[in-house]
Amino acid sequence: MEEKLYEEKISSKKIFKGEILSLYFDKVKLPNGKTATREKVEHPGAVAVVPINKKRQVILIKQYRYPVEKDLIEIPAGKLDRSEPPLECAKRELKEEAGISGKNFDLLATIYTSPGFSNELMYIYLVTDFLEEENNPDHDEFLQILKIDLNECIKMIEEGAICDAKSIIGILMAKDHLSKNTR
Repeated sequence: MEEKLYEEKISSKKIFKGEILSLYFDKVKLPNGKTATREKVEHPGAVAVVPINKKRQVILIKQYRYPVEKDLIEIPAGKLDRSEPPLECAKRELKEEAGISGKNFDLLATIYTSPGFSNELMYIYLVTDFLEEENNPDHDEFLQILKIDLNECIKMIEEGAICDAKSIIGILMAKDHLSKNTR
């Protein structure tokens, strides 16, 4: 017999609304009838893109991430604007951050980034056919564009030099996708 896992919301209080997210403090009824509290971050969703050129180099972004207080090497990514289709967001973010205009996008995965406290849903794409031009980051984005061989990226993941979850998932899935489609 399958056990009931659903938690029923009893009450919800928005305790913060920012430009990107909202924070809720909820009271829930647990499957065993007891109550508990949950803190939930509501996020509009996001996209990430693994651009791999003909030389099998991954175009990556190096930027300072304030919450972790250090530079991270990541695949290009960004949040969805209101009612924006994920593919359009992927194209926009790729152009803004990396100066890349992509043609063929393959959806690799749709993931919840941190389901223990957030509803953020992220779409991860692979793009292999693209033009490289000049990037146009947002006024508050300061970044460096890196081109790193796909196999070197795997090594960097293993060594902890690439430690961002979306980038790890995207790069590993892109490598798997490419190896399956080149056999």
